[in-house]
Amino acid sequence: MKKIAVILAGCGVYDGAEIHEAVLTLLAIDKQGAAYQCFAPDMNQAHVVNHLKGEESAETRNVLVESARISRGNIKPLSEYSPVTFDGLIIPGGFGAAKNLCDWAFKGDECTVNPDVEKAIQTTFAAGKPIGAMCIAPVILAKLFDGTNLTTGQDQASGGFIEKMGNKYTNTTHGEVVIDREKKLFTTPCYMLDARISEIEAGTSNIVREMLKVM
Repeated sequence: MKKIAVILAGCGVYDGAEIHEAVLTLLAIDKQGAAYQCFAPDMNQAHVVNHLKGEESAETRNVLVESARISRGNIKPLSEYSPVTFDGLIIPGGFGAAKNLCDWAFKGDECTVNPDVEKAIQTTFAAGKPIGAMCIAPVILAKLFDGTNLTTGQDQASGGFIEKMGNKYTNTTHGEVVIDREKKLFTTPCYMLDARISEIEAGTSNIVREMLKVM
């Protein structure tokens, strides 16, 4: 049975992992006959957003603790991840990917990637194993690689960043997966497009399916 590591960025679209994308990714992995293990950085979130009001809240929350809500407690600190025991790595979206896993949402072109996230991605890449990113998470790959082909749907801001970092940007619609077969990088837009949850399910299913083909 193939095993895929899933990196979560908290819990909630505005300050963490996008819950639909995260859960549907886990479902896709399970339905397609593979296993998963969730990971998250053990760090405070960049900030906390009240999802009812859409306003920043004066709270402090931990990314690993919040991510455990999605994984039903079965989660490990990302610092413990090793590609030796996994066949691939995938990152659901949500603003947490651009706020906690990296700080692109705040710093744009000058962003940096969380050290544990960068290490997980680079060691997986060095091991020749596939890496998937959905929604806004491809900006992390854009920061770490150049000369690759990525998508966030049809978003000009992230698309411009991806190109500025020396990559190709491909416009996509619901369920489409852009594949860099040489680097084994897989991206799909999910909620970067105005989408129904069924369209998110198509995207998560398709990216997992394509990744499994090269494992």
